[in-house]
Amino acid sequence: MSGLEIRRFEVDGPVLIQPKRFGDERGYFSETWNESVWAAAGLPDITWLQDNEAFSASPGTTRGLHFQTGSSAQAKLLRAVRGEIFDVAVDIRNGSPTYGKAVGVKLTSTGGEQLFVPRGFAHGYQTLTPDTLVAYKCDELYNPSKEGGLLWCDKGISIEWPIQDHVILSPKDEKWPNLENLETAFELTS
Repeated sequence: MSGLEIRRFEVDGPVLIQPKRFGDERGYFSETWNESVWAAAGLPDITWLQDNEAFSASPGTTRGLHFQTGSSAQAKLLRAVRGEIFDVAVDIRNGSPTYGKAVGVKLTSTGGEQLFVPRGFAHGYQTLTPDTLVAYKCDELYNPSKEGGLLWCDKGISIEWPIQDHVILSPKDEKWPNLENLETAFELTS
């Protein structure tokens, strides 16, 4: 039981991962994380420290764009356990040729897709279906004192969110700066 389908993007770093599913009349089985399969696929060496789960009742719930800085910076691996999301990673690494560029993909519970978001990216997603459940791994623990964010609808990033009207945001996510005013602490590393 091995192998992953991998899709890389013009923006270097994020990776769309499709674990294999083995199905029969009962349903399916899928190995959603396996360290040796991950390494064999040439993905970064990661030690996951925290698993998170987020439930959103309404379509249009938008969470992000979030990141953490310094020693609390996080890489993430996300998937929709129930429903569908539009998942986004924005390059905020100073010196990157793709600084300010976004990758956006649909993740579905029926497809089992996962998005790997490396450190140095702001991350967020928007729910597309009612009662959506998202699970994700982080390689560093949450630290509220190192949290930062980027305005989800910043015209300078040009994210094509599927839902534009009646978006549901937290008060914190309504107030993040746009890219032009972002003071990022990330540098491009080779």
